[in-house]
Amino acid sequence: MAVSKVSTETTQDVREWRELLARHADMSCVLERELQAEHQLGMSEFEVLERLAEIPEHSGKVQKLAGAVHLSQSALSRVIGRLEIAGLVERQVCMEDRRAVNVRITAAGLKRHAQAQPTQRRVLAERLHAPVLKSCAWADGE
Repeated sequence: MAVSKVSTETTQDVREWRELLARHADMSCVLERELQAEHQLGMSEFEVLERLAEIPEHSGKVQKLAGAVHLSQSALSRVIGRLEIAGLVERQVCMEDRRAVNVRITAAGLKRHAQAQPTQRRVLAERLHAPVLKSCAWADGE
């Protein structure tokens, strides 16, 4: 029986999807490990600081930030809570929409971001196009 074009393309799509997932997992594990060890920041925490540091007013609505960092609002709220306890961000009521909450990076947050950014950039340069390490493989035999 001949293999149809659709099943061949589907198999290739599945392989590429799995490779993408593996690369994402590899990058996430390495970034998490390096940022935590060197700067006491998780990958999501760094990403929140990065997005806030990039915007001129260093402040943004939580809802918009959630989309930018690809986290649910509840997950982002937990990340912001950890950053707030560390003194790296502050929550503020949005003056234009009293139902919304803004988050603003503090001077300490800008400093921590500046210290951590070279680590994140180094990991990206070293790992983004390199073979997947499988450093966080789910089984020893993988």
